[in-house]
Amino acid sequence: MKNADQTPTPRPLAEVPAAELAAVAGVFADIDETLTTEGRLTAEAYGALEALQGAGLQVVPVTGRPAGWCDHIARMWPVDAVVGENGAFYFRYDRGTRRLVKRFLVDAAERRANRRRLEVLEAEILAAVPGAGLASDQLYREADLAIDVCEDVAPLAPDQVARIVALFEAAGATAKVSSIHVNGWFGRYDKLTMTRLLMDEVFGVDLDRTKDRYVFAGDSPNDAPLFAYFPNSVGVANVLDFAGRLESWPAYVTRARAGAGFAELARALIAARAAGE
Repeated sequence: MKNADQTPTPRPLAEVPAAELAAVAGVFADIDETLTTEGRLTAEAYGALEALQGAGLQVVPVTGRPAGWCDHIARMWPVDAVVGENGAFYFRYDRGTRRLVKRFLVDAAERRANRRRLEVLEAEILAAVPGAGLASDQLYREADLAIDVCEDVAPLAPDQVARIVALFEAAGATAKVSSIHVNGWFGRYDKLTMTRLLMDEVFGVDLDRTKDRYVFAGDSPNDAPLFAYFPNSVGVANVLDFAGRLESWPAYVTRARAGAGFAELARALIAARAAGE
């Protein structure tokens, strides 16, 4: 369904058939303003992750956040793995061997070469777009460059964000807009590419054949490839703030925003699973 300005209108989460919810085997979720709320991870959202795992579902955050954060998330959170830096890698903590498994798409030498190119681009972007800043988590990144557009700086205007994207792309980099950053990197990958690789290599799951048994929850333009891929994709309510700026929209939307919206999704999945059993 589309509204008058041709922006697709996701259906309410409550309209997902109960049988489809009951059949879900796992949940992929963005972090910023999907799990978090105004930059903070609430007890409700964190509890929803734990409740999903406790109900027998796989849980995998798929985020633009850096390797340093993902090391912590894989070890400490109630998750099965994490995809980070918009698909540059997945990390998984093997509790049997007490070892963090790291899988990057490109090797260390190529990442170092790309880092040098990104450092040049960083200086160019910050000089060309007044008000933009280097993301505070950049120090902990392995593969991409994150330009802050509203997290720790005053919110940039849409034309300034578009200028940052254009500068990345003019240099041959991929650029994606999240709720807080513009992330850029060299290489043809995204969140979906690494999510599919993770499921195949670690869990023996062919997502192309089983994607209707998984849910992805997100909130912003860099989630668009996953919204398009998963038939039962879900946007937390603040995804509607990006009307006119998403290449693909989720199939469904929660009533609540951000972390409360994710908790709403978790409750629906757990209730349907319990009823089905």
